[in-house]
Amino acid sequence: MDNRKKNAIYSLVLLVVFVSVWWWRNSQRPTSLEPMKIEGNTMGTTYHITYFDEKSRNFKVAVDSLLVLVNKSINTYDPESEASRFNKGAKALRFELPYLLPPIKKAVEVSKASGGAFDPTVMPLVYAWGFGKAKDRPIPTKEKIDSLLAFVGVDKIQFNQDSVWKTDTRAQLDFGGIGQGYGADVITEFLKARGIKNMLVELGGEGMACGVNLKSGKAWELGILDPNSNRDSLFFKAYVKLKDKSFTTSGNYFNYRIIDGKKYSHTIDPKTGYQAERAILSSSVFAADATTADAWATAFMVMGHEKAIELLKQHPELDAFFIYTGADGKMETYVTPGIKELIELKE
Repeated sequence: MDNRKKNAIYSLVLLVVFVSVWWWRNSQRPTSLEPMKIEGNTMGTTYHITYFDEKSRNFKVAVDSLLVLVNKSINTYDPESEASRFNKGAKALRFELPYLLPPIKKAVEVSKASGGAFDPTVMPLVYAWGFGKAKDRPIPTKEKIDSLLAFVGVDKIQFNQDSVWKTDTRAQLDFGGIGQGYGADVITEFLKARGIKNMLVELGGEGMACGVNLKSGKAWELGILDPNSNRDSLFFKAYVKLKDKSFTTSGNYFNYRIIDGKKYSHTIDPKTGYQAERAILSSSVFAADATTADAWATAFMVMGHEKAIELLKQHPELDAFFIYTGADGKMETYVTPGIKELIELKE
């Protein structure tokens, strides 16, 4: 190859590198483009979405319609949803919408990987402790718990691409520990299909951070609640900067019952049937999708931070931030190496 050709190729490579660096730097700079913001109610909670769209399209009507369909698949508070009809029936349920199979598959996957710490068939136990539709139930007896445990477990359900069915007719599905993350993923994929690359999707505290916040030119920043927060006074323990990653936090901040002066949390151990009384106070998980993060955050709350830290060594695709009570009674934290530089603790 003569020097002229070599110089031409070298110049072309330099041009490509220059353009790539220019594009990257400009993509990190603030923009005059105003973000689109939509919000609403779904799944017994709220959603908030911020996204940048050069066409300034408002997707609220489409998002709300999409969430109605998701709820028609997985919302067990809707007696006519697919999940509710499966729970009440004894036979197989054929999928009518495309929104029931994905969370079932992910729930079973995480259940097996977590040794049963997360289990989508935990509903009978959740209801027995008064965290379902009947809020004022008495504390269940040991005999009641033992009887319910007989039909809790992912081996009690089976599924294929068309249907889901029971190996025990008493089995029931519960998407309380995965549904909001899944809903956020459905919204995210919908917006991506419309060409949206930079967005923050939050549904009930879980969601996806895609691209960057073009207004600041930086990664999306989110706060992680301090466990000492209450409904009237919310404050943060840490902040995290995210790009193209999901986020979710599970904790016993607000969802609990107090009976005869004793607090009973909503986090039920599917293997014992009782509250998972661990030192962990909150579990924040970051993954490629919010469905995965949501399920694992629940699993880590059940198993506790010590087992969770060991298990995370086998799952490099996950990052986590735990807040827990140390041996001396003081609040302590743990963060996985993969996200350590993105977490800022608030002193």
